[in-house]
Amino acid sequence: MQPRNMSMSGVVDLAAVKAAGEAKAKAEQTRAEAARQAAQGGAPASAGVVPPSALVIDVDEAGFERDVLQLSAEVPVVLDFWAEWCEPCKQLSPLLERLTIEANGRLLLAKVDVDSNQMLMQQFQIQGIPAVFAVVAGQVLPLFQGVAPEQEIRATLAQLVQVAEERFGIIGIEVDPNAEGGPAGDSAGEAEVPAGPYDALLEAAVVALDAGDLGGAVQAYKNVLADDPANTEAKLGLAQAELLARVKDMNPQAVRTTAAENPKDPAAQIAAADLDLVGGHVEDAFGRLVDTVRVTVGSDRDAVRVRLLELFEVIGADDPRVAAARTALARVLF
Repeated sequence: MQPRNMSMSGVVDLAAVKAAGEAKAKAEQTRAEAARQAAQGGAPASAGVVPPSALVIDVDEAGFERDVLQLSAEVPVVLDFWAEWCEPCKQLSPLLERLTIEANGRLLLAKVDVDSNQMLMQQFQIQGIPAVFAVVAGQVLPLFQGVAPEQEIRATLAQLVQVAEERFGIIGIEVDPNAEGGPAGDSAGEAEVPAGPYDALLEAAVVALDAGDLGGAVQAYKNVLADDPANTEAKLGLAQAELLARVKDMNPQAVRTTAAENPKDPAAQIAAADLDLVGGHVEDAFGRLVDTVRVTVGSDRDAVRVRLLELFEVIGADDPRVAAARTALARVLF
C-alpha cells in the first residue's frame, strides 16, 4: 500500500467518535478519579508523570474517551490502526513506537486493533491499514496511510508537536526514566540528590517576586529558560511574573469599562482577561478570550490566541479549566 500525502491540514470534528463537549464535561471528574487511583496504587486515568513504557498504549472503544480524547488536552495522541495479519503494520508499528519514545513525552501512541474495534474503524472511515491519525485537544488530524520512510514520518510527527504547542499550548507530559525500576532512592545509604543547576536562579526569581521586583523576577526566569527551554518551574514562574507586571499599573475600573464598551477590541479584552485571572476568575478570563478569538481575524485574532496560551501557562496544564478552554479554543479555530 502506498502512503498518502502526509499533511497536517484538514482538521475533522471528532463528533462522530465522541462529542468533544462531553469529554470536556467529564474531564474534571476523570482527573479526580485518577488522583484517587494513584493514591491507592492504581493506574492513573490522566497522564501526569509517566514511565517511558506508558507512552505506548493499546486502546479500545470502551476506553477511547478516557485514553485518547481526554489525554489529548495534555499531549498529542497518535492513533495507529493495525491488525495482526497486516504485514505493513509490522513494519510501521515498531517505528512509531520508537519515535514516540524518542519524543520523551511530547507524543503518546495509542494502538487500535481494527479486528477488535470495528466501530472505531468505521467512524474514522478507514479504507485500509496501517492508517495513522492524531488527536489534539479533541480534534482529529489525518496523518497518513500505509508505510512511509522514517524521515517522512519523523518530520510529520515533529510538525504535529509544533502544531499542538503553537495552536493549543499543549507541550506534552513529563516522563520519569527511573519509574520502570520502582521509586528512586529506595536503596539504604543512597546519597542525597544534589541541588539542580538552576536552583539558585529560581530562588533568586522567588526572592525578587516577594520583594515586588517583577522585572528582576522576569529576567531570572528568562535566564533559566535560555539554557533550559523546557524547565516547567521557570515557564510557570515567568508566565506569572509577566502577568503581574502587566496588571501592576492598570486602573481596573477603566479597563473593565473599556472592555464592556468594545467587545471586539482585542487589546481591551486581553487587558480585562489579565485582570480576570489575577482576580481569580479563571474561567471568565478564558471564556472572554475564546469569545474574542471567535469575533476577530488575522493578526488581531492571533494576538488574542497567543495571550490565551500564555494564561494557560499561568494556571498550569494539569488544571481541568485549561483542558476545557483548549477544547473551546479548538472549536473556534476549526
